[in-house]
Amino acid sequence: MLLRVTKYGESILRKKGQPVSSFDAELRRLAADMVETMHANDGAGLAAQQIGSDKLLFVVDLSWNEELAKMPCELDGRRPPLHLLMPMVFVNAELTPLRGRMIEAEEGCLSFNEIRGDVTRVDHVRVEYQDLDGAKHVLIAGDWLARVLQHEYDHTQGVLFIDRMTPDTLRAIEPRLKKLRKNARKGPCAVEAAESAE
Repeated sequence: MLLRVTKYGESILRKKGQPVSSFDAELRRLAADMVETMHANDGAGLAAQQIGSDKLLFVVDLSWNEELAKMPCELDGRRPPLHLLMPMVFVNAELTPLRGRMIEAEEGCLSFNEIRGDVTRVDHVRVEYQDLDGAKHVLIAGDWLARVLQHEYDHTQGVLFIDRMTPDTLRAIEPRLKKLRKNARKGPCAVEAAESAE
């Protein structure tokens, strides 16, 4: 089932995710709906806050990326082919940046209406998380996978990609941010109407 994607200015996007304790059919349905919604919106990831939930949960799928096979990845001490892991569901994730280069690259966000901007992030991360059965895993990832993981994990902490932009980058997109904030104050229907008018 497709879910409505929340937009910038809605308070849920600033709410920190609450740990998941029930690994049940309801959680599986939610994760499946999130993956379907992510795919329908051409996203690389989607966090629970982006569909109006405060769960500590996000999904990622980079199977479309031609460079996927070259991205550094180690899951539970092994190096499985990444295309076999996608899409991935991360429950109760804890992310730790690893030492490495800081890389600046352009990011977008499904909650920001085609707004894009450069964000600097570390190029390798370690993520401890649970899967939909509650089993614990450790993922070490680099390249674009590391970037997407950081972006989605930030969502679960109430942090948005604009929070990590430089003042100059923010100034360039400020007019569009103001428009999103204004529409959000009018409610979800106004946001959707403004999107369809563009």
